[in-house]
This record gives sequence, C-alpha cells and structure tokens, in this order.
Amino acid sequence: MASTVSDRPGYGQLLRTPGAWTFLLPGFAARQPFAMLTIGIVLLVQHTTGSYGSAGAVAAVSGVSMALFAPQSGRLADRFGQRAVLLPGVLIHAASVGALTALALADVPLWALALAAVPTGASIPQVGPMVRARWAARLGAAPGRPASPLMTTAAAFESVTDEFTFVVGPVLATALCTGVHPAAGLIAEAVLTLVGGLLFAAQRSTQPATRNAATAAEPHRSALSVPGVRVLAITFLGIGTVFGGMQVSLTAFSEEIGRPGVNGLLYGVFAAGNMLAGIACGAIAWKSSPRRRLIVGYVALALTASGLWAVHSVPLLAGLGLLVGLCIAPALISGYTLVDALVPTSARTEAFTWLTGAVALGQAAAVTVAGQLADAHGASTGFMVPMAGTVLALATLLALRSRLTPLPAGRTVARGIGHREPVTVD
Repeated sequence: MASTVSDRPGYGQLLRTPGAWTFLLPGFAARQPFAMLTIGIVLLVQHTTGSYGSAGAVAAVSGVSMALFAPQSGRLADRFGQRAVLLPGVLIHAASVGALTALALADVPLWALALAAVPTGASIPQVGPMVRARWAARLGAAPGRPASPLMTTAAAFESVTDEFTFVVGPVLATALCTGVHPAAGLIAEAVLTLVGGLLFAAQRSTQPATRNAATAAEPHRSALSVPGVRVLAITFLGIGTVFGGMQVSLTAFSEEIGRPGVNGLLYGVFAAGNMLAGIACGAIAWKSSPRRRLIVGYVALALTASGLWAVHSVPLLAGLGLLVGLCIAPALISGYTLVDALVPTSARTEAFTWLTGAVALGQAAAVTVAGQLADAHGASTGFMVPMAGTVLALATLLALRSRLTPLPAGRTVARGIGHREPVTVD
C-alpha cells in the first residue's frame, strides 16, 4: 500500500505507514546481535589465543562467509518469502555460534576455529535488508513510477536503527566479555538472534510479495547484473573497511594504553556520530540527487578516515572517530536510496543483501589486515586500513559514477532484468 506523502516527509509520517510497527520492533531485536558478532569473536579468540591476528582471521572468515552467502539468502527471500529463509537460518546460526564458542574455549587449532566460523557467518540473518524491502513494499516503491519521497526518510531511519545497534551491540558485547566471561558476548548474540529472528519471521502480513507471485514472467536475473549495484557494492566495501579497521584498532589501542574498558566507549562515540548524521539526513528535504550526496559524503569520509593513524590520545581519537561516523551515514543512506531507482522490485532484497555483504566483506578484510598490523607494529598502524579502503573505493566511485544514473524509459537494465519508465532521482 502506498502512503500519501507531503512536500516535506518526516519520521512521524513514516512511522504512521500502515503496518510499519509490526515489523519495526521485531526487526530491531533481530538485527541487534549482528553488531555483537565480530567484536564477540575478536574478544573471545584473542582471550584464548593471545593474538589479535588470529582473532581477526577468525572474524574475517565469518565476514567473508556472510558476504558470499548473504546475496543468496536475499535471492531466496525474494523468491520464496522472508519467513521461509529466516526460520531455518536463525536455528542454524544459533547452533553454529554455540559450536564456535565451545571450540574456542577448548583451545582447538586456529584452522578448526576458522572452519567453524564459515557456517556462523553464512547463517547470519539478513534482517536489515529484509526490513528495507518491507519499507519499499509498504511505500509502493516500484519501477515505472517516481519513488515515494518517504523512501529517503526510510533509508535514513534504517541507517539510524543500524547505527543504534552498533552503539549498543559492541558496548554490550564488550561489557559481557570483560565483566562476565569471554564467551558471554557470543552466547548473548546467539540467544538474541534466535528470539528476535523468530519474532520477525512471525510478521507475515508485511513481507513483500515473492517473485513467483509478483513477477512470474520476469527473467530470473541477479541484482548484481545491474551496473549501478556493482559500483555501490565497491563503495560499501570501503565503508566496511572503516567498521572492521575501527573495531580491531580501537580494541588494540585500548589494550596498548592499559585501559581495555575504553574500547566500547570509543566505538560507541564513532557509531553515535553515524547515528546522529543519519537522523539529520532523514529530517532534511534534499534537493540534490542521491548520487551527488553519495559522492560528497564519501569524499568527506575518506578525508576524515585518513587521519586516524596519526592520533594517539583518547580525547582526540574520540573526536576524530565522531567525525568519521558523521560522514558514514550520508554515504550509506544515499547508496540504499539509489537501489530503489536502479533495481526492479523482484530483486530488491537481493540488492540490499549485496550491499550488506559488501560491508561485511570489507569489514572482514579490514579485521584481518588491521589485526596483523596491530600485532606487528602497534595499534596506530591498524588505522591505516580505513584510510586505504575508503581512498580506493572513492577512486572507483568517481570513475564509475555515471553507472549510478537510472536508464531512461524503454531501456533494458542489465541483460533483461527489467524494463522501467523514467525515474526521478534529483
């Protein structure tokens, strides 16, 4: 059902969308554990092995596994429905996290931990992309007509929700691992995933129509065949290097100065900046296009991330981390907003999971490299990873920015994935 929109859509109007609250609250609970997984793995494996490099490697395996399997999960959700994918997924994930935790405590070889991390990452429920797909279905976003102005507000709202989980999740996981038991963070992640995922799967009335019901005659094409999605995936890969590099490097920095408890605070400040910027982005009636906002935001992100390695005090690192966080939300929101103009409805959940998977892949690579650098040369060198990742992604974005423009009427998108009428993005 499409919503009536005003000239200045806002959060109040968005939250009055029929059926929104039925998936928002369970969706928040179900995605909360995602922010706890990487830091939970890092803290547990570092405790049992004494190495940030080993901890980063195990966390990276789970991230790569998620990046590879998440789009397949999204494609299955588009085709068979979100509930059909979520129910077995949350059960497998809870069991996999339990197995990884038990193996880490048993002090098994690193290869065994890496092997256990594969199903752990592969089974991470893709709740964020599923919620975004539900917003698109509720707001009537579809090829062939202009996107609802509320879609940008919805993208901002989801970014704020994601970042709120990244404020709460790492702090909660760190508190449990340092104050209760090194395995407590992962155990809590598994329990929350199971409970939240089952509650979200129970909300059947708001899940989008499946591909079979909505577009039976449409050829089955991957969302990645859309050129703009490939550009966005590379862009989001760079954002992932910021998340991964910050998680490991802040942990190593806190240990290095003898104040391990400050880790959660520093990461919370970084995530809070992201959340505050997301709130502002959703409250503004933008006149510039999402593509332009993405480029401007990404330039600012690359500039701020490039200074992290040179900062060596807690107050300065917190301040610069806040600025980095403020720059991430505009890029994320603009990228997710572009998906609605570039991708047909029947492949939208998959497209969102490609972007989420790209963030996870960038995070996995950053966790590995930053962990090795921190072990060998100190925490400050780990901060070079976000700098390198964002600069390289920015260069790609600038070179291929023309692919982020929707095709005109009558043109075929990516080998027949769908036809569309003019779509306004400015």
